[in-house]
Amino acid sequence: MTEPSRLDLRQLPTFQTRRLILRAFLPQDAPDVQRLAGERAIAATTASIPHPYPDGVAEAWIAAQPELRARAESLVFAVTQLQDGRLIGAVGLGLRLEHSHAELGYWIGHPYWGHGYCTEAAAEILRFAFETLRLHRIYAVHFAGNPASGRVMQKLGMRFEGRRRQHILKWGRFEDLDGYALLLPEYELAQSS
Repeated sequence: MTEPSRLDLRQLPTFQTRRLILRAFLPQDAPDVQRLAGERAIAATTASIPHPYPDGVAEAWIAAQPELRARAESLVFAVTQLQDGRLIGAVGLGLRLEHSHAELGYWIGHPYWGHGYCTEAAAEILRFAFETLRLHRIYAVHFAGNPASGRVMQKLGMRFEGRRRQHILKWGRFEDLDGYALLLPEYELAQSS
């Protein structure tokens, strides 16, 4: 078993699932990131994506990813369609290697909602987190008003851990956050059955 703190995370691996390729973001992805993440429907379901989405933010965010990987803080994958390479979203891990855990985060562009892409991408990232990084715990949160995100977490086998009441101030309104998590032994048990 490789200890997470000893992994070289500078190079992001590429993964293929049944319908998707998960890869590092490239500078040429910036216009698609701005277009997809810039939709109000996406910003409304996330704590950190702005709306309107300012010019230059996507470029700066993509440019920051290699340094975040090198510091073992964050691993973010572009979610692209296998068939045509079209960018449809992002999935990633906010790492806390000293605690052997990470926060799972994701967004899928509004035109691609309802097709199971988020669950498919997140399942592959969970596999990577537990089987390669050997993390002990993966957790995720969603706005209580976004139950579709919670259904993704449930499909991944994550367990509900509770609600943080009025935890995030978004657009002048306090939002509740629902939290889920999955532990390595739970993941391994599910994989063996």
